[in-house]
Amino acid sequence: MREIPREEVLRRITADNGWWAAPHRIPEPDDRLTPRAYLDQFTALAFDAPVRRAVLLMGPRRVGKTVLIRHAVRVLLDRGVRPERILYVSVDHPLFNGLGLADLLSAWEEATGLSTAGGEMFVFFDEIQYLRDWERHLKALVDQHPSVRFVASGSAAAALKRKSQESGAGRFTDFLLPPLTFSEYLSLTEPERGAPNPTADIEALNRRFVSYVNFGGYPEVALSPEIQADPGRFVKADIIDKVLLRDLPTLYGIEDVQELNALFTTLAFNSANEVSLEALSKKSGVAKNTLKRYIEYLEAAFLLKVVHRVDRNARRFQRATAFKVYLTNPSMRAALFAPVSADDPATGDLVETAVFAQWFHARTPIHYARWDREGGEVDLVGIDAAQRPTWVTEVKWTDRPLTDPSEIAAAVLFARQHDLGETVVTTRTARSTLRVDGVDVRLVPAALYALWVGAESVAQPAGDVARRVLARFAGAISTA
Repeated sequence: MREIPREEVLRRITADNGWWAAPHRIPEPDDRLTPRAYLDQFTALAFDAPVRRAVLLMGPRRVGKTVLIRHAVRVLLDRGVRPERILYVSVDHPLFNGLGLADLLSAWEEATGLSTAGGEMFVFFDEIQYLRDWERHLKALVDQHPSVRFVASGSAAAALKRKSQESGAGRFTDFLLPPLTFSEYLSLTEPERGAPNPTADIEALNRRFVSYVNFGGYPEVALSPEIQADPGRFVKADIIDKVLLRDLPTLYGIEDVQELNALFTTLAFNSANEVSLEALSKKSGVAKNTLKRYIEYLEAAFLLKVVHRVDRNARRFQRATAFKVYLTNPSMRAALFAPVSADDPATGDLVETAVFAQWFHARTPIHYARWDREGGEVDLVGIDAAQRPTWVTEVKWTDRPLTDPSEIAAAVLFARQHDLGETVVTTRTARSTLRVDGVDVRLVPAALYALWVGAESVAQPAGDVARRVLARFAGAISTA
């Protein structure tokens, strides 16, 4: 039986690192693509953090992790790092079958004639989940090569997250790359125009926002009219099904994949709505404990996010069985069912899903509030470390809040009870401030709110995103 020649391995590694040769650039078309807004955050963590740890780049399938790595390589090249000291390896390539991470590092030394001891070096291992016991290999390399900065990534997000939590303490730092924000979507699809002027033309912004809701989460879908014509073929078959039918069953030993698939379909259809284990169990015939595990698996794969309820006093429920679910990316619903129009009955829930998705990287625990006595509910409540509400947002896709007090009553009541002074209620086009029972109600078009939250949560995720969004609103009102 013939073995793979060593020369083939070296040739493959050299080919995958084209920047080693003149003109020392990353390959096309990646070099032309607009970088994700998270690039600066990622490179600061991967290249400049004082504590030497391997960075695990995680996120849903097809959100641009490999392209982000290539753009990070470009940052290193622009900094003047010697090109040969930047190594990228796609671990799943057939030529690397049977090779460990240390073997791949040795192949780099052989291909370049350099040594890891010769100065600072940067190594990117892509699709690392295909290597058995990768976390053990990577921990060893981090310990053995203090001058090397390691980044690992993979498409099986749940597997990476689990291994990181189990084995990576003190050695790994996670970095989550979520689907495109609305701000990124506008920059990617219309880089020469930028965002429509929201003050001058909210209808134009709304058209782009509905397009984002249907097609905007994945860069490939956002840029391809062909895929948008049949999103189910790409998103469902290439993204959702690979997670539901391969990644999660393999990782967790799930035998009945149809149960998992049916649950995800139900939850996707009910994105932005409250569900309960009791109702899901009664509908599906699946035990509540099994459903609870499945939902945890779907969260680990970054397909959906569970949001927990607080009462009118902002207290968590001890034995809560009801919760809200959000798709991490509203365009998954268009792929599973059908795209929506601006006036579709389902669009309100998808707008709320899209708004929630903009908060993905902001380091603010988010809940929803519901209390039974008056039937009040508020969609998004920011909670601080002391478990106090700091901001309130009610998401609407209608201009009724401008004239119908019932549309804003719950948000006003909750804000007043917690001395917040103001609340945000999104609309379709209306922009105004109402003074109701001592509370300033900021009416902000949902598309504009999503645009601002996405941009601010990427720019300063640890800061007060809600406060900065309100500052933008005040500026927009003053110039309107």
